[in-house]
Amino acid sequence: MILLGLTGGIGSGKSTVSSLLAARGAVIVDADAIVRELQAPGSPLLDRLAEEFGAGIIAEGGSLDRAALAAVAFTDDDALKRLNAIVHPAVGAEMARRVDAERNGDRVVVLDIPLLAENPREGLCGIIVVDVPVEVAVARLVEHRGFSEADARARIASQVDREKRLAIADVVVDNSGDLDSLEQQVEDVWQWATVLPPAGPDAGRPVPRDDAAGPPSADAR
Repeated sequence: MILLGLTGGIGSGKSTVSSLLAARGAVIVDADAIVRELQAPGSPLLDRLAEEFGAGIIAEGGSLDRAALAAVAFTDDDALKRLNAIVHPAVGAEMARRVDAERNGDRVVVLDIPLLAENPREGLCGIIVVDVPVEVAVARLVEHRGFSEADARARIASQVDREKRLAIADVVVDNSGDLDSLEQQVEDVWQWATVLPPAGPDAGRPVPRDDAAGPPSADAR
């Protein structure tokens, strides 16, 4: 197994890069997708969140009201730590299960983690950072995702800054151009990735940290 990390700030187009890698045969382990799956209506994790933060975080129909959760859980550091203490172990366990299922194979496995710079992983064969200038990210969030400019800037500011994210990169994908440019860069990344040495037995485990809860998933914001 070749194990890669893929990260990028909100509005960078990381999901598009992830899809292009999947189309070339990569196995994608998407942290935010796993969060959504584990928080599905009727799930034990969603029940636990409602127990901790109140029934008001459940929308009509039984799904998680993410805005309501954010309004409650991001109000102070203690609430955020309680949120992370519930969500992170469950998500980490499911990510580890999916990686372990591929560990003895020869496929390229991509850990798609928005906050990889904040939450590093052991023994990755390489890290891909999808990068765009802040102003490009803001414009895309406003145009394609309906954010206000103020909200877009606040969400970008809540993540690690661009320079720190670029500092962990083995390969940078510049997604400020058109789709043809992006396709060529992803093809180059794929050619690079497929000849990397395989991952070791503990690759993909979270790097131990003093703040075990860590920051929240970008999707929770």
